[in-house]
Amino acid sequence: MTDETAAPQGAPAPGDAPAGPQMRILAQYVKDLSFENPRAPESLRVEGKPAIDLGVEMGAQGRADGLFEVDLKLSVKATHEEAVLFNIELQYGGLFQIAGVAANDMEPMLLVECPRYLFPFARQIISNCTSEGGFFPPFQLEPLDFAAIYHSRKAQIAQGQA
Repeated sequence: MTDETAAPQGAPAPGDAPAGPQMRILAQYVKDLSFENPRAPESLRVEGKPAIDLGVEMGAQGRADGLFEVDLKLSVKATHEEAVLFNIELQYGGLFQIAGVAANDMEPMLLVECPRYLFPFARQIISNCTSEGGFFPPFQLEPLDFAAIYHSRKAQIAQGQA
């Protein structure tokens, strides 16, 4: 006679925590948003492509309840012939529950993987702002390589300490 409630061979038994890293996004939110269109409606009739200045910052902090707050700060400034067309600053945050991650892997998890999950939502907010601001087509941020940004910042910090 077999026990039909037993887990299939190789599968975790019921009640066992899955092995490996785990991340849950508990909340996502706009923490701060600013959109400026200082020359409207003239800025909407500009011919040619504007120059884009993009800023990206990531930040994370632990909380007393064991959760982590991660912030993705994006700033986009579009100019044409030295005139500002639009300026957007967005701070988009998430509340994460992370388990099964080694201490030395926690920083890359918080500053690479978490922003990677937040980015599509922040990108959509920026696109919507430019669309509602009258720009057509709306501005679309290209995908960002958060691992490259993280490693570049780590290298800058290391050079500053040397």
